[in-house]
Amino acid sequence: MRKNTAEAARALRRRGVRPCLAAILVGHNPASESYVANKRRSAEACGIVSKMYRLPGRTTQGALETLIDKLNRQRSVHGILLQLPLPDHLDEEKALERISPLKDVDGLHPENLGRLAASRPRFVPCTPKGVIHLLDFYKVPIEGREVVVVGRSRLVGRPLAFLLINRHATVTVCHSRTRRLAEVTRRADILVAAAGRKHLLSARYVRPGAVVVDVGIHVDQSKDGRKVFSGDVAPSVRKVASALSPVPGGVGPETVAQLLANTVVSASIHLTPRHARSFRLAHLHRL
Repeated sequence: MRKNTAEAARALRRRGVRPCLAAILVGHNPASESYVANKRRSAEACGIVSKMYRLPGRTTQGALETLIDKLNRQRSVHGILLQLPLPDHLDEEKALERISPLKDVDGLHPENLGRLAASRPRFVPCTPKGVIHLLDFYKVPIEGREVVVVGRSRLVGRPLAFLLINRHATVTVCHSRTRRLAEVTRRADILVAAAGRKHLLSARYVRPGAVVVDVGIHVDQSKDGRKVFSGDVAPSVRKVASALSPVPGGVGPETVAQLLANTVVSASIHLTPRHARSFRLAHLHRL
């Protein structure tokens, strides 16, 4: 995936466009700092210009929106990433809606989510798109399969449900108020854990032979100070699942790869009609 993105970025540069991703980080959150740094390294490795904008934790809503407006106007910036979560005093919804839908490479603007729901996607949220790519890469059939998604967030659960429906799966979305959760999840051919709760799903939630995708990531510290990563799926699931995505190293890298691919797609909007047609034919179908 990243090889295709790097090739597309080179093709854009030959046509006079340098893909550029601007990331906004508000306050100090170690997990967000690490995530943004990883995105920045990956972007630069693919030949995408990466800009970082750090704002203090006490930043006002007005100051944040002023920066977003500035980046919306800059023709050299093709993608804007607002790293979540924001500090509690800031309105996340308003900030996301301030980003131009044409630069919303995270796919979280209401216009882009609406287009996805209408089966006319422009930018698809990166983690759900990464889950689909992961299933396709390992040749896991989706059409006609029963898929259960645990989690209904705007970032993962809801957009993933739309993508799966568009691929002709039978989809059930579960959440904190789902009764008899294990009865529902055990029906799944494909089970996606995206609830944000460490080890929520143990072996008793999984039908033997099911494919399980773990979207969650939780960071703890061992007694000797090392970071220990875990997901929403408990280790016992390995005994019953036919396949289980690892944490870390599964959905996380896919999310970053899809963000960079979306940035390249956004940059292609700035091509002249003559260049745009040849670029679309050669590259867009591979992203």
